[in-house]
Amino acid sequence: MGRIAGVTSAETRARLLRAAADVFAARGYDGTRVADIAAAAGVSNSALYAHFGSKAELLVASLRAHGSRVLADLLAADPERPVADLLLQVGRALPQRDERSYLAVEALIAARRHEDVAGPMRGYTSDRARWLAGLMLAGQAGGDLDQSLSPDALAHFCMLLAFGSSLLTADLHAVDEAEWSALLARVVRALAPASTGRQAGPAINGDTQENEPEDTHGRAKEPDGGAARGPAGAERPAGTPDRGR
Repeated sequence: MGRIAGVTSAETRARLLRAAADVFAARGYDGTRVADIAAAAGVSNSALYAHFGSKAELLVASLRAHGSRVLADLLAADPERPVADLLLQVGRALPQRDERSYLAVEALIAARRHEDVAGPMRGYTSDRARWLAGLMLAGQAGGDLDQSLSPDALAHFCMLLAFGSSLLTADLHAVDEAEWSALLARVVRALAPASTGRQAGPAINGDTQENEPEDTHGRAKEPDGGAARGPAGAERPAGTPDRGR
């Protein structure tokens, strides 16, 4: 079994990434053999190695391709939405993680145990942190977030919540949805600039909303995750979204 007839190299790579994400999430890194992934993708081991140099490389590549992208998807769907509202919606969903979150768990565990995984995972988490820091900068430029806060610290805080929720699943410890939502609303309000006067709006379906200032912020799409680009000259990490007036 080698390369599948009529299938392009790009399609073979995509099949391998999909198969790797499924197998790693189900069996873990140590419980998965390269042969298992190749068989699930319907290719030979040699065809797999033509695309990926090691099992560790394939793990992190599958996480990049098929890891959870809730925030990026929401941003792509509504680039005009305030960053604070995006964070609130994503935070509310954290206790109900989808199957893709297990892939991140397995990658984190493998990085703790295997240095050949730790290296690529450091690159992955650094990229995620830069993207999130850019989003925080965009929120600050748009008046959604307090400019005195460190974008890097805000990004780190978001990553701690996301990765932590992947480990502490609802079957281990559940939290009341209304209580969790109320706590997050309080946290997000604390991140807003003191001068904006944003206040909690009326509850909609039990969710606390925030009143947006009347001014709007023009934004244009950016390739990464459908993010948005802010004012010219705004400093932010390369490849990350920016928003502004």
